[in-house]
Amino acid sequence: MALALCAVTAPPAFAAEPVKHAAIYVEPFYVAARTREEAPKVGVGGAYSGLLASTNLENILAVADMIRSKPALTTPMTMMVLAIRLYDMGKRDEAVFWFYAAKDRYFTLREVIVPDAPQLAQSADAMNSFNVLLGPIINGYAFCDVARQQVQRAKALDWVEAHPYQAVFLEQLAARQADRKALLAAAIAKARENAEKERAHLADPANLQALKDGRSKNETDSKYCWTE
Repeated sequence: MALALCAVTAPPAFAAEPVKHAAIYVEPFYVAARTREEAPKVGVGGAYSGLLASTNLENILAVADMIRSKPALTTPMTMMVLAIRLYDMGKRDEAVFWFYAAKDRYFTLREVIVPDAPQLAQSADAMNSFNVLLGPIINGYAFCDVARQQVQRAKALDWVEAHPYQAVFLEQLAARQADRKALLAAAIAKARENAEKERAHLADPANLQALKDGRSKNETDSKYCWTE
């Protein structure tokens, strides 16, 4: 929660300049093009890479449909790239959903698998980079409307719980203890606890006003609350 709110109020690089393009680089998974009209480089694997590199909105939306139909082993990095491409295409509410879903899915993996698992080193680095680089953009938009943000936050967590990341059950990934289902359930419970803390924090009028004041001071609304 603290990271999300800090990201929202971070000083803008270009005052009042609308941010319509997530110009970030998280190699080997994503390298943004110079503009949102150009094709980025995507390396998330399988059919997803080509579709996510497309400048055709229908192809990007097709990836979301594909993930929803077969979510079991879709990586959080793929979902992060989907969030980027949806944002670039102007589908910002959908981008918020997939960003939060990616974070929650990775959180469940991290809570089940041993912290130092070498197989997760690249994923850990990538997810940290996505959070640092993409987080301010997604949260910058999401908190334009706190009520709407909380709806998307809840929907994303519900989706993650309803579609458990099957990577947590892979035998080649050592778990923290034998009962992986119990670990997964505990991870979801912890994620819900964290989400509730954020909701309660923003339910306090003083905290909500502080958020709004910070956004106003840093011209966050000018950067992220634009309409096409």
